[in-house]
Amino acid sequence: MEDKKTLENKTVEELRKKYEDTQAEIAESDSTLDKIKNMIKNNKLAAFSLIIILIFAFCAIFAPFVAPHDPTLQDYSNVRAIPSSNHWLGTDELGRDVLSRIIYGARISLVIGLVPTTISMTIGTILGLMAGFLGKKVDFVIMRLADIMLAFPSLLLAMVVMYTLGASLINIFIALSVVSWAGTARVVRSQTLSLKEKEFVEAAESIGVKKSVIMFRHILPNCLPSLIVLFTMNIPGSILSESSLSFLGIGAQPPLTSWGLMVVNGKQWLFSEPWIAIAPGIAILIIVLAFNFLGDGLRDAIDPYMKE
Repeated sequence: MEDKKTLENKTVEELRKKYEDTQAEIAESDSTLDKIKNMIKNNKLAAFSLIIILIFAFCAIFAPFVAPHDPTLQDYSNVRAIPSSNHWLGTDELGRDVLSRIIYGARISLVIGLVPTTISMTIGTILGLMAGFLGKKVDFVIMRLADIMLAFPSLLLAMVVMYTLGASLINIFIALSVVSWAGTARVVRSQTLSLKEKEFVEAAESIGVKKSVIMFRHILPNCLPSLIVLFTMNIPGSILSESSLSFLGIGAQPPLTSWGLMVVNGKQWLFSEPWIAIAPGIAILIIVLAFNFLGDGLRDAIDPYMKE
């Protein structure tokens, strides 16, 4: 009896030692921040994309100081003016400076890109961890719900939510958050299923570490590289969704200024004064490409196996 107890104690001590050694190895390995720094040095396109995103963010934050004109100022003597030294991108149908409206519109478009993506990925990460680690009925319920969400086109589902709740900025956050969490949940679940079989997780369970601690302290940090890549990839999707909703008239509403709203307001002048619609459209194109190129660079630097 004593020999059996001694053997069990020895096994627990071995697992505890293995658990501590694994944590030490993780601490000594290259951090995600180090990999991002290497990406900036080695991937010029991703680094340039990051600079473009920072420029847009800077202009959005300091819009009152960067914008050359008041974006709401209407000059009916200068309606639909061609680009000039005074109005670099011309004026719209109400005589408002297009460049200034693009700069202020970056606030709405970037916020709508960041906030719903953050909310949806937080929801998806928590549900994915629960599904992968707890398994059984919890896994079944969460994954079937995710399958239902993925069965509908995200834009169509967002339109349904917007038509139900009404057009407002808060409702855009709700709509885009509700329709976007399922993809993240599936990715986190698959990684959790793989990580829960690792020795350091088994060691943590054997020494009595709580399940919530294992999920959020030991498994989640190992999912962060993939989550960072997904974050940069999902932001342009949210920006495009907002632009599409605004184009359909159920997105951002005046007096707010968003790039999608500028495109829909300028489409009737597309063949006579094309800069009114094309300028914000190019802004959408640039920021979406920048986030996608940055996401590709982060994927290659942080988790190169994801591209295979």
